[in-house]
Amino acid sequence: MTTEITEYDPSWLMSAKQACGELTGALPGLFADIEHVGSTSVPGLAAKPVIDLMASVATLDDLTPEREAVLERLGYARQETGMPQRLFFYRDDDAGRRSHHLHVVTEDTWDTRNERLLRDHLLANPVAAEAYAALKRRLAAEGHEGLEYTKGKTELIQRFVDQERAARGLPAVPVWE
Repeated sequence: MTTEITEYDPSWLMSAKQACGELTGALPGLFADIEHVGSTSVPGLAAKPVIDLMASVATLDDLTPEREAVLERLGYARQETGMPQRLFFYRDDDAGRRSHHLHVVTEDTWDTRNERLLRDHLLANPVAAEAYAALKRRLAAEGHEGLEYTKGKTELIQRFVDQERAARGLPAVPVWE
């Protein structure tokens, strides 16, 4: 499947807000925080048209089978990724295209999550955001897909996350879990 990078769509922000509201409404009190992360959260940034959300819970065990069933009714399917301290869910649209990702993490790791730090860095640095968009367009145009596409972005993401972590007094960590 070819990686699709599209120009920024202002409707992404509303779609994320709607999804966050839907999740907190269906699972009241579960999430300590829920935010729009990823490229679609950065106004003006070209992106794969997938809404990435990150939510925090006290412990991952708080996402009981009953609560996972609620997520399933909302269209979210759990996918094992091997990423530690994280549960990952995806949702497809009515046409079967991936539309949402939901990363559930523990609230004690919330302030140091690389996805949130990258988003904040791109929001504050338009030159960095444009460099990131150019890289994504190039990788997609060269036919990179899936893991190859993601790994092609790693060096630049690592540099931006390192800069953001340093600005916040946080130690550098690998962006790949």
